[in-house]
Amino acid sequence: MKTLIFSLAVSCMLGVCAARAAEPEAASAEPGVSFVAKITGLWSETGIAGFLQAEKPAEREPGEPLPKRNVKLATHYGLGQALMIGVSLLLIVLAIFKKFEPLLLLPIGFGGLLANIPNAGITAGPWLDTLGGVIEPGGFLHYTFEMGVATGLFPILIFMGVGAMTDFGPLIANPRTALLGGAAQLGIFVAFLGALALAKLFPGAIGFGLREAGSIGIIGGADGPTSIWLTTRLAPDLLGAVAVAAYSYMALVPIIQPPIMRLCVPERDRKIRMAQLRPVSKLEKIAFPVVILLLCALFLPSATPLVGAIMLGNLARESGVVNRLSDTMANDLINIVTILLGLSVGSKLAAERFLTFETLGVLFLGLVAFAFGTAGGCLMARVMNVFSKNKINPLIGSAGVSAVPMAARVSNNVGLESDPGNYLLMHAMGPNVAGVIGSAVVAGILYRLCM
Repeated sequence: MKTLIFSLAVSCMLGVCAARAAEPEAASAEPGVSFVAKITGLWSETGIAGFLQAEKPAEREPGEPLPKRNVKLATHYGLGQALMIGVSLLLIVLAIFKKFEPLLLLPIGFGGLLANIPNAGITAGPWLDTLGGVIEPGGFLHYTFEMGVATGLFPILIFMGVGAMTDFGPLIANPRTALLGGAAQLGIFVAFLGALALAKLFPGAIGFGLREAGSIGIIGGADGPTSIWLTTRLAPDLLGAVAVAAYSYMALVPIIQPPIMRLCVPERDRKIRMAQLRPVSKLEKIAFPVVILLLCALFLPSATPLVGAIMLGNLARESGVVNRLSDTMANDLINIVTILLGLSVGSKLAAERFLTFETLGVLFLGLVAFAFGTAGGCLMARVMNVFSKNKINPLIGSAGVSAVPMAARVSNNVGLESDPGNYLLMHAMGPNVAGVIGSAVVAGILYRLCM
């Protein structure tokens, strides 16, 4: 009996010592919160409790050991997260079953799922003490975003891959189609002015300034990487809305563009047959990316990162001496970066960032920009035909938006509707490639004007 009592006493003493030894560690991690309180608070850390929260949980700021800030959403916070999970699932469904830009909508949708899981902390930044030491590391999507998107690295790597996959021959063979690619940038400036107009009309709900207007306008170029690159520099808070709008409208090219093309181009002009493109020499293809880069360096250095990346990829492709590099850019590199970029962009689909009136404005203006870009390319071709003996089929002007090569395919398909023997694909690739270069140049201009 005495042995049993002695054993119990020793056990109690050891338990008390262990509890006291653990208290400083717990206190250092979160002052004032006991181990028992943590156990009883496990329910509040579940996803079920998270979806029931009316307000966003307080965020831990660097240098603040305890929560301090409480950001409110216009709607029920947990309900907003559930709604954004539904939006993310919709993107995944469109990617898988409708094949709408699946290479990016699939990882973007999945990134949105991860970002809206309550209490998971997948997108949270690190928790720092007052001296800058890391108490708790951030979520993996936080570091992926900061490493590749916030720095602008991922869009540039994707442009390298695009350059390695693209044949600039049609543009070199018919240089005047570059004017169509330039005219298709009309949508960018329409959306830019529209964003400023919305801010004037709804000053309480929409706060677009020059930076936000520049980020929204670039959607009209229908170039996802360019939109991301510019938005991370001008208006990072709009990244989720801008990226989703840009890639969604790129995916919806076969639906959005044909009605606009039929409206802008009469039936007789849709039947115009263009002369076969001349052969382009290897020397011309090698010189083209170098000349374009030098021109960019002379007149618009701010666009050099994007233009330089696509020209590097194309030079590697056309030179024929670095097949390992060009193959890597066009396949492995762009595939890996696309996955990471999609997840990073999806991480910005968090409810508190996406469910705002400004997001609705971005989606509306993006559609307007896309429509004006399509119309601008078609109408420019009709104007050129007035002064040209060698007529251009205005349908290829719609390919001046940067959705490569989908926009060119749409031009070809609409042309075949009017004349089953009229193949416009190669002709449409000229303005399509020019649109890629043009959107990068406009992004550089907006960057300098809006900074």
